[in-house]
Amino acid sequence: MVAINRNDWSQSIVIGGRNQPVRLMLHPEPPNFGYLKSAEDAARALKIELSGLEVKSGNDIERAFAAVAGTSNCAMIVVPNVVAFANSNLIVALAARYQLPAIYPFAYYAKEGGLISYGFDAIDQFRQGAVYVDKILRGAKPADLPVQHPTKFEIVVNLKTANALGLEVPLQLQQLADEVIE
Repeated sequence: MVAINRNDWSQSIVIGGRNQPVRLMLHPEPPNFGYLKSAEDAARALKIELSGLEVKSGNDIERAFAAVAGTSNCAMIVVPNVVAFANSNLIVALAARYQLPAIYPFAYYAKEGGLISYGFDAIDQFRQGAVYVDKILRGAKPADLPVQHPTKFEIVVNLKTANALGLEVPLQLQQLADEVIE
């Protein structure tokens, strides 16, 4: 099951279903505990079995995938963090090896072979950062500038990966996607 809500500002996406356990791969640091709490709340409401997988290194990622591989009909959500960024190719390769459907935080995962990505548009964020640099260079005090949150989110669906996993991506999801890789 894939559920998307683009009408809500939180722009949530959930993969999994009542008979499909979901594992949330995260680095054990304070910002990621917020992801886990939000995901647990959503999973409880949707009656989805969810548990966190803490990873601190590439070796932990390999162990996490091997452990999940023994779980029937499982899916994974990769939370954005430094360990996931540094090991993105490994994560996509292991998901393919273990035939594990996964959702990723940035488009480059799906473009490298991941099933689906959903997250803020990194290029748009860098543009916003450049605007702030310009303001600071023109004399603005950084402490006076408001905190900017992402305003543009993107969905990328990789149909080649879906086919390799034996999954059918609903037409509605394909139509909502910002990019569909065929």
